[in-house]
Formats: sequence, structure tokens, C-alpha cells
Amino acid sequence: MSGVLGRMYSFMGGGLFCAGVGNILLIISTATDYWMQYRQSNNYMHQGLWRYCMPGKCMTHTDSIAYWDATRAFMILSLLACFIGIVIGVMAFIRSSSFSGFDKTFAAGILFFISCFFVLLAMAVYTGVTVNYYGKRYGNWRFSWSYIMGWVAVVLTFFSGIFYMCAYRMHECPRNSNSR
Repeated sequence: MSGVLGRMYSFMGGGLFCAGVGNILLIISTATDYWMQYRQSNNYMHQGLWRYCMPGKCMTHTDSIAYWDATRAFMILSLLACFIGIVIGVMAFIRSSSFSGFDKTFAAGILFFISCFFVLLAMAVYTGVTVNYYGKRYGNWRFSWSYIMGWVAVVLTFFSGIFYMCAYRMHECPRNSNSR
């Protein structure tokens, strides 16, 4: 039984590590101004979800453009789901007696999958609109490092969910075999 418990904690530890790094990447990706870089009038410019920058100054996006609003909302929802998943995932290590009918390992795994889904939606919306809009109008643009961090966060939150679901299955399998 202790071997199963050790492996279960290993999966949970791996899940928490991926979720922690993923949450940090989500914060950085959401807050920074390097989702896209482009060249206009021989100047390199860049933009994020909140601001766009020209050489020497950055300005806040004043337009309420639907795809920016959707991307921002999905990124923030992803951040919240991942953070709550981390809190519940840590509580699963503690195994407190409160919420005894509430499997924290399963809940953390579901929250990590929800976080993955939200960040995937954000990245898909931003990618689709950017490629269709900028790709057809400008020739000299590219996605930048903030955007790439968002895609890495998709992978990390997905693996966090996988790790926690594996831990949940390891925890449930001995329980199910004893009840027969």
C-alpha cells in the first residue's frame, strides 16, 4: 500500500510542479506586451493583450475589440482555475478531514483541465483572428514570446490534469478492489 501511496504522491507532485510553472507562465503571458511583433514605417512595434508599444512609448488599447476581450477573459479564467486547482492540489497532500466527501485529487485534476480548456480557447481565438487579420494585411509580423508562453501553459496545465487524474485512479483502485 505504501508503494501505491508513494507513486500517487509522485504524480501529485509532478502535477503541482507543472501547474505551478504553468500558472507562472499564464501570469507572464497575460501581463506582458509581446504577443505579436510587427514592422511599420521601418519601426519595430509589439503588442500584448493590454497595450501596444512603439519605439520609446507604450499605449493602452482603448478600443474594445471582441477578440482581445475574449482572449483576456479566457486567460484570466484560466489563471483562476489553475490557481484554485493548485490550492486544492496542495490540500490533497494534507488530507484534512474537512470536505470528506470531496475528493480533492479529482477536483484539482478537473480544475487543471478547465484551466487548459480556457487557455486553449484564448490562444485559439487570438491565433485565428490575428492570422486572418494581420496575415492578410501585413507581411512583416510574427508571434512573439508572450504568445509562445501561452501555448506552453496549455501543455503544462494539460499534463497537470493528467498527473492528478493518474493519482486519483491510483487512490481509487485499491479502494474499489477492497469493496468487492
